[in-house]
Amino acid sequence: MSFNRKTLFGLASAGLGLTATIASADGELQLYNWTDYTSPELIEKFEEETGISVTLDTYDSGETLLAKLQSGAAGYDIAIPTHNFVPILISEGLIQPINASELDGYDRIVPNLASPWWDEGNVYSIPWHWGTTSFTVDTAVYSGNVDDYDVIFNPPEELAGQVAMFKSPDEVITMAQVALGLPFCSEDPNEMQQVLDLLMGQKPDVKTYNSDGILERLVSGDVSVHQNWNGYSLLARKEKPSLQYAFPEEGVVAWADSLVVPKGAPNYDNAITFIEFMLEPENIAIQSNSSGYANGITGSEAFMDEGLKDAAELSPPEGTPLKFIESCSPKAVELQNRVWTALLK
Repeated sequence: MSFNRKTLFGLASAGLGLTATIASADGELQLYNWTDYTSPELIEKFEEETGISVTLDTYDSGETLLAKLQSGAAGYDIAIPTHNFVPILISEGLIQPINASELDGYDRIVPNLASPWWDEGNVYSIPWHWGTTSFTVDTAVYSGNVDDYDVIFNPPEELAGQVAMFKSPDEVITMAQVALGLPFCSEDPNEMQQVLDLLMGQKPDVKTYNSDGILERLVSGDVSVHQNWNGYSLLARKEKPSLQYAFPEEGVVAWADSLVVPKGAPNYDNAITFIEFMLEPENIAIQSNSSGYANGITGSEAFMDEGLKDAAELSPPEGTPLKFIESCSPKAVELQNRVWTALLK
Protein backbone atom coordinates (compact mmCIF):
# COMPACT_ATOMS: atom_id res chain seq x y z
CA MET A 1 0.00 0.00 0.00
CA SER A 2 1.36 3.42 -0.86
CA PHE A 3 0.41 6.79 0.56
CA ASN A 4 1.33 10.32 -0.46
CA ARG A 5 1.46 13.45 1.64
CA LYS A 6 -2.06 14.46 0.65
CA THR A 7 -3.49 11.23 2.02
CA LEU A 8 -1.42 11.40 5.20
CA PHE A 9 -3.81 13.69 7.00
CA GLY A 10 -6.87 12.58 5.08
CA LEU A 11 -6.50 9.21 6.82
CA ALA A 12 -7.84 11.82 8.76
CA SER A 13 -0.21 -0.74 28.85
CA ALA A 14 -0.16 -3.65 30.15
CA GLY A 15 -3.23 -3.33 32.36
CA LEU A 16 -4.66 -6.84 32.34
CA GLY A 17 -7.03 -6.32 35.21
CA LEU A 18 -10.05 -8.03 33.65
CA THR A 19 -10.63 -11.63 34.56
CA ALA A 20 -10.64 -14.30 31.88
CA THR A 21 -14.44 -14.19 31.66
CA ILE A 22 -16.63 -11.11 31.95
CA ALA A 23 -20.33 -11.51 32.51
CA SER A 24 -22.52 -10.45 29.64
CA ALA A 25 -25.07 -7.75 30.36
CA ASP A 26 -27.30 -5.46 28.33
CA GLY A 27 -25.98 -1.97 27.97
CA GLU A 28 -22.29 -2.81 28.40
CA LEU A 29 -19.22 -2.70 26.18
CA GLN A 30 -15.83 -4.14 27.12
CA LEU A 31 -13.10 -2.25 25.23
CA TYR A 32 -9.52 -3.55 25.04
CA ASN A 33 -7.14 -0.91 23.68
CA TRP A 34 -3.56 0.33 23.79
CA THR A 35 -2.51 2.41 26.80
CA ASP A 36 -3.35 6.13 26.50
CA TYR A 37 -5.15 5.53 23.20
CA THR A 38 -8.80 6.13 24.11
CA SER A 39 -10.37 9.58 24.36
CA PRO A 40 -12.34 10.05 27.61
CA GLU A 41 -14.51 12.61 25.80
CA LEU A 42 -15.29 10.06 23.10
CA ILE A 43 -16.35 7.42 25.62
CA GLU A 44 -18.48 9.93 27.50
CA LYS A 45 -20.24 10.94 24.28
CA PHE A 46 -20.84 7.32 23.29
CA GLU A 47 -22.28 6.46 26.70
CA GLU A 48 -24.56 9.52 26.69
CA GLU A 49 -25.88 8.87 23.17
CA THR A 50 -26.37 5.11 23.47
CA GLY A 51 -26.86 4.36 27.15
CA ILE A 52 -24.13 1.72 26.86
CA SER A 53 -21.61 1.65 29.70
CA VAL A 54 -17.98 1.21 28.60
CA THR A 55 -15.29 -0.60 30.57
CA LEU A 56 -11.73 -0.04 29.33
CA ASP A 57 -8.79 -2.42 29.73
CA THR A 58 -5.38 -1.70 28.19
CA TYR A 59 -2.26 -3.37 26.83
CA ASP A 60 1.21 -2.21 25.78
CA SER A 61 2.02 -4.24 22.65
CA GLY A 62 0.49 -6.22 19.84
CA GLU A 63 2.10 -9.33 21.28
CA THR A 64 0.27 -8.78 24.57
CA LEU A 65 -3.07 -8.48 22.78
CA LEU A 66 -2.40 -11.60 20.71
CA ALA A 67 -1.32 -13.64 23.73
CA LYS A 68 -4.38 -12.54 25.69
CA LEU A 69 -6.77 -13.66 22.98
CA GLN A 70 -4.82 -16.86 22.31
CA SER A 71 -5.09 -17.73 25.99
CA GLY A 72 -8.83 -18.05 25.57
CA ALA A 73 -9.72 -14.94 27.54
CA ALA A 74 -13.36 -14.11 26.85
CA GLY A 75 -15.29 -10.95 27.51
CA TYR A 76 -13.85 -8.31 25.21
CA ASP A 77 -16.28 -6.75 22.73
CA ILE A 78 -13.83 -4.50 20.89
CA ALA A 79 -10.06 -4.78 20.45
CA ILE A 80 -7.71 -2.58 18.43
CA PRO A 81 -4.85 -4.52 16.80
CA THR A 82 -2.25 -3.12 14.43
CA HIS A 83 -2.87 -4.15 10.82
CA ASN A 84 -0.17 -6.83 10.60
CA PHE A 85 -1.79 -8.73 13.49
CA VAL A 86 -5.23 -8.79 11.83
CA PRO A 87 -4.47 -11.70 9.44
CA ILE A 88 -3.12 -13.70 12.39
CA LEU A 89 -6.26 -13.05 14.43
CA ILE A 90 -8.40 -14.07 11.45
CA SER A 91 -6.46 -17.24 10.67
CA GLU A 92 -6.54 -18.37 14.30
CA GLY A 93 -10.25 -17.70 14.64
CA LEU A 94 -9.73 -15.12 17.38
CA ILE A 95 -12.00 -12.44 15.89
CA GLN A 96 -15.41 -12.66 14.22
CA PRO A 97 -16.90 -11.06 11.09
CA ILE A 98 -18.50 -7.65 11.30
CA ASN A 99 -19.22 -7.32 7.53
CA ALA A 100 -18.36 -3.64 7.63
CA SER A 101 -19.56 -3.01 4.06
CA GLU A 102 -23.11 -3.51 5.34
CA LEU A 103 -22.77 -1.00 8.20
CA ASP A 104 -23.99 2.59 8.27
CA GLY A 105 -21.09 4.88 7.37
CA TYR A 106 -18.90 2.33 5.60
CA ASP A 107 -18.79 4.53 2.50
CA ARG A 108 -16.94 7.16 4.57
CA ILE A 109 -13.78 5.05 4.84
CA VAL A 110 -11.06 6.57 2.63
CA PRO A 111 -10.15 4.46 -0.41
CA ASN A 112 -6.67 3.58 0.89
CA LEU A 113 -8.14 1.83 3.92
CA ALA A 114 -11.27 0.36 2.36
CA SER A 115 -10.66 -3.33 1.64
CA PRO A 116 -6.95 -3.28 2.60
CA TRP A 117 -4.67 -6.25 2.00
CA TRP A 118 -4.88 -7.35 5.63
CA ASP A 119 -8.70 -7.57 5.50
CA GLU A 120 -10.08 -7.55 1.97
CA GLY A 121 -13.66 -6.36 1.97
CA ASN A 122 -13.38 -5.17 5.58
CA VAL A 123 -15.06 -8.38 6.66
CA TYR A 124 -13.44 -8.25 10.11
CA SER A 125 -12.31 -4.66 10.70
CA ILE A 126 -12.58 -0.95 10.09
CA PRO A 127 -9.77 1.61 10.52
CA TRP A 128 -9.15 3.36 13.83
CA HIS A 129 -5.93 5.37 13.41
CA TRP A 130 -2.87 5.20 11.27
CA GLY A 131 0.57 6.68 11.73
CA THR A 132 4.30 6.11 11.84
CA THR A 133 6.91 4.84 14.27
CA SER A 134 10.25 6.62 14.57
CA PHE A 135 11.84 8.40 17.54
CA THR A 136 11.65 11.68 19.44
CA VAL A 137 14.72 13.74 20.37
CA ASP A 138 15.10 16.56 22.88
CA THR A 139 16.82 19.24 20.81
CA ALA A 140 17.68 21.16 23.99
CA VAL A 141 20.07 18.29 24.74
CA TYR A 142 21.19 17.43 21.20
CA SER A 143 21.31 20.19 18.60
CA GLY A 144 22.52 18.12 15.64
CA ASN A 145 20.52 16.55 12.82
CA VAL A 146 17.87 14.32 14.40
CA ASP A 147 16.78 12.74 11.09
CA ASP A 148 19.40 10.02 11.31
CA TYR A 149 19.05 6.52 12.76
CA ASP A 150 22.52 6.83 14.30
CA VAL A 151 20.98 9.25 16.79
CA ILE A 152 19.08 6.39 18.42
CA PHE A 153 21.11 3.30 17.48
CA ASN A 154 24.59 4.83 17.85
CA PRO A 155 23.88 7.92 19.94
CA PRO A 156 26.31 10.84 20.16
CA GLU A 157 27.93 11.72 23.46
CA GLU A 158 25.13 14.08 24.49
CA LEU A 159 22.60 11.26 24.30
CA ALA A 160 24.72 8.42 25.69
CA GLY A 161 22.73 6.44 28.23
CA GLN A 162 19.63 8.55 27.53
CA VAL A 163 17.84 6.27 25.05
CA ALA A 164 14.51 4.50 25.58
CA MET A 165 13.00 1.83 23.33
CA PHE A 166 9.63 0.12 23.18
CA LYS A 167 9.23 -3.18 24.98
CA SER A 168 7.90 -4.88 21.86
CA PRO A 169 9.96 -7.15 19.61
CA ASP A 170 7.79 -6.42 16.58
CA GLU A 171 8.29 -2.66 16.83
CA VAL A 172 11.94 -2.59 17.90
CA ILE A 173 13.04 -5.11 15.28
CA THR A 174 11.13 -3.54 12.38
CA MET A 175 12.70 -0.15 13.08
CA ALA A 176 16.14 -1.75 13.17
CA GLN A 177 15.40 -3.41 9.83
CA VAL A 178 14.50 -0.06 8.27
CA ALA A 179 17.71 1.47 9.61
CA LEU A 180 19.76 -1.40 8.15
CA GLY A 181 17.93 -1.46 4.82
CA LEU A 182 16.71 -5.01 5.47
CA PRO A 183 13.29 -6.44 4.59
CA PHE A 184 10.58 -6.98 7.16
CA CYS A 185 9.73 -10.53 8.19
CA SER A 186 13.15 -11.84 7.26
CA GLU A 187 13.66 -15.61 7.39
CA ASP A 188 17.41 -15.19 6.84
CA PRO A 189 19.42 -15.89 10.03
CA ASN A 190 22.29 -13.75 8.71
CA GLU A 191 20.02 -10.74 8.32
CA MET A 192 18.57 -11.25 11.77
CA GLN A 193 22.08 -11.49 13.17
CA GLN A 194 22.70 -8.01 11.74
CA VAL A 195 19.60 -6.81 13.58
CA LEU A 196 20.80 -8.36 16.82
CA ASP A 197 24.27 -6.85 16.40
CA LEU A 198 22.77 -3.39 15.93
CA LEU A 199 20.52 -3.73 18.99
CA MET A 200 23.27 -5.21 21.17
CA GLY A 201 25.55 -2.33 20.19
CA GLN A 202 22.82 0.10 21.21
CA LYS A 203 21.95 -1.65 24.46
CA PRO A 204 24.55 0.06 26.74
CA ASP A 205 22.91 3.39 25.91
CA VAL A 206 19.34 2.17 26.49
CA LYS A 207 18.00 3.32 29.84
CA THR A 208 14.77 1.35 29.56
CA TYR A 209 12.74 -0.89 27.27
CA ASN A 210 9.20 0.27 28.04
CA SER A 211 6.16 1.11 25.92
CA ASP A 212 4.33 2.87 28.77
CA GLY A 213 5.03 6.31 30.25
CA ILE A 214 6.72 7.65 27.12
CA LEU A 215 5.37 11.17 27.41
CA GLU A 216 6.32 11.41 31.07
CA ARG A 217 9.90 10.25 30.46
CA LEU A 218 10.43 12.71 27.61
CA VAL A 219 8.81 15.72 29.29
CA SER A 220 10.61 15.14 32.59
CA GLY A 221 13.97 14.73 30.87
CA ASP A 222 14.42 11.21 32.25
CA VAL A 223 15.52 10.29 28.72
CA SER A 224 16.47 12.49 25.77
CA VAL A 225 15.65 10.18 22.85
CA HIS A 226 12.75 7.73 22.78
CA GLN A 227 11.37 5.37 20.17
CA ASN A 228 7.92 6.79 19.61
CA TRP A 229 4.77 6.99 17.54
CA ASN A 230 4.13 10.22 15.67
CA GLY A 231 0.90 11.12 17.46
CA TYR A 232 2.36 10.53 20.89
CA SER A 233 5.39 12.60 19.91
CA LEU A 234 3.02 15.43 18.99
CA LEU A 235 1.38 15.27 22.42
CA ALA A 236 4.80 15.34 24.09
CA ARG A 237 5.91 18.34 22.02
CA LYS A 238 2.84 20.27 23.14
CA GLU A 239 4.17 19.95 26.70
CA LYS A 240 7.84 20.36 25.82
CA PRO A 241 8.50 22.34 22.60
CA SER A 242 12.14 21.24 22.33
CA LEU A 243 11.05 17.71 21.40
CA GLN A 244 11.34 16.80 17.71
CA TYR A 245 10.12 13.75 15.82
CA ALA A 246 12.62 12.22 13.41
CA PHE A 247 12.12 11.32 9.75
CA PRO A 248 15.33 9.57 8.64
CA GLU A 249 15.93 9.35 4.89
CA GLU A 250 15.80 5.54 5.02
CA GLY A 251 12.10 5.88 5.85
CA VAL A 252 9.90 5.20 8.85
CA VAL A 253 7.75 2.29 9.89
CA ALA A 254 4.06 2.86 9.09
CA TRP A 255 1.06 1.16 10.65
CA ALA A 256 -2.74 1.19 10.73
CA ASP A 257 -4.80 0.14 13.73
CA SER A 258 -8.24 -1.41 13.36
CA LEU A 259 -11.41 -1.99 15.33
CA VAL A 260 -12.25 -5.70 15.56
CA VAL A 261 -14.69 -7.87 17.54
CA PRO A 262 -13.03 -10.77 19.40
CA LYS A 263 -14.54 -14.24 19.27
CA GLY A 264 -16.98 -14.78 22.11
CA ALA A 265 -17.75 -11.08 22.57
CA PRO A 266 -20.64 -11.01 25.07
CA ASN A 267 -22.08 -7.79 23.68
CA TYR A 268 -21.78 -8.20 19.91
CA ASP A 269 -24.64 -5.83 19.05
CA ASN A 270 -23.12 -3.13 21.27
CA ALA A 271 -19.78 -3.65 19.54
CA ILE A 272 -21.42 -3.02 16.16
CA THR A 273 -23.07 0.08 17.61
CA PHE A 274 -19.63 1.33 18.69
CA ILE A 275 -18.13 0.60 15.27
CA GLU A 276 -20.89 2.53 13.50
CA PHE A 277 -20.41 5.33 16.04
CA MET A 278 -16.72 5.49 15.03
CA LEU A 279 -17.64 5.74 11.34
CA GLU A 280 -19.15 9.16 12.10
CA PRO A 281 -16.65 11.93 11.13
CA GLU A 282 -17.33 14.02 14.25
CA ASN A 283 -16.70 11.08 16.55
CA ILE A 284 -13.46 9.82 15.03
CA ALA A 285 -12.27 13.46 15.01
CA ILE A 286 -12.73 13.60 18.78
CA GLN A 287 -10.48 10.55 19.04
CA SER A 288 -7.88 12.04 16.65
CA ASN A 289 -7.81 15.33 18.56
CA SER A 290 -7.15 13.39 21.75
CA SER A 291 -4.54 10.95 20.45
CA GLY A 292 -2.77 13.09 17.85
CA TYR A 293 -3.15 10.51 15.07
CA ALA A 294 -4.67 10.59 11.60
CA ASN A 295 -7.76 8.50 10.89
CA GLY A 296 -9.41 6.91 7.88
CA ILE A 297 -12.83 8.60 7.80
CA THR A 298 -13.72 11.12 5.10
CA GLY A 299 -15.03 14.42 6.44
CA SER A 300 -13.40 14.13 9.86
CA GLU A 301 -10.90 16.88 9.04
CA ALA A 302 -13.68 19.44 9.39
CA PHE A 303 -13.86 18.66 13.10
CA MET A 304 -10.12 18.46 13.80
CA ASP A 305 -8.03 20.90 15.77
CA GLU A 306 -6.02 23.32 13.65
CA GLY A 307 -2.83 22.36 15.48
CA LEU A 308 -3.33 18.76 14.45
CA LYS A 309 -3.82 19.60 10.78
CA ASP A 310 -0.53 21.50 10.64
CA ALA A 311 1.54 19.21 12.86
CA ALA A 312 5.03 18.39 11.55
CA GLU A 313 4.73 14.90 13.05
CA LEU A 314 1.91 14.11 10.61
CA SER A 315 3.69 15.51 7.54
CA PRO A 316 6.80 13.54 6.54
CA PRO A 317 9.22 15.42 4.29
CA GLU A 318 8.52 14.86 0.61
CA GLY A 319 10.00 11.56 -0.51
CA THR A 320 10.24 9.96 2.94
CA PRO A 321 9.46 6.24 2.47
CA LEU A 322 6.57 4.97 4.58
CA LYS A 323 7.18 1.27 5.18
CA PHE A 324 4.05 -0.57 6.25
CA ILE A 325 4.83 -3.53 8.45
CA GLU A 326 3.81 -6.98 7.25
CA SER A 327 2.36 -10.15 8.72
CA CYS A 328 5.29 -12.50 9.24
CA SER A 329 5.60 -16.25 8.73
CA PRO A 330 6.09 -18.51 11.77
CA LYS A 331 9.76 -18.91 10.79
CA ALA A 332 10.26 -15.13 10.73
CA VAL A 333 8.47 -14.73 14.05
CA GLU A 334 10.67 -17.41 15.61
CA LEU A 335 13.79 -15.56 14.46
CA GLN A 336 12.40 -12.31 15.89
CA ASN A 337 11.73 -14.02 19.21
CA ARG A 338 15.28 -15.36 19.30
CA VAL A 339 16.68 -11.89 18.67
CA TRP A 340 14.47 -10.40 21.39
CA THR A 341 15.34 -13.09 23.92
CA ALA A 342 19.06 -12.66 23.28
CA LEU A 343 18.76 -8.88 23.53
CA LEU A 344 17.02 -8.89 26.91
CA LYS A 345 19.23 -11.51 28.58
